[in-house]
Amino acid sequence: MTADPTHDALVRDNIYLRQRNAQLQDDVNALLAETARLRQTLERMHGRRAPSMPNPLRGGQS
Repeated sequence: MTADPTHDALVRDNIYLRQRNAQLQDDVNALLAETARLRQTLERMHGRRAPSMPNPLRGGQS
């Protein structure tokens, strides 16, 4: 039978998991930024532009 984790062990695990989660979030953000840069480079190479998002200030009119 295994002993229940102590409070200190749970606190250490929680701290580690929070730090690891923050690192992974940073990695995801870096990958998203790199993907956007690569997409822009590819579009420039092929002479295309990504479809722009509609401007909400224009009221949907062209």
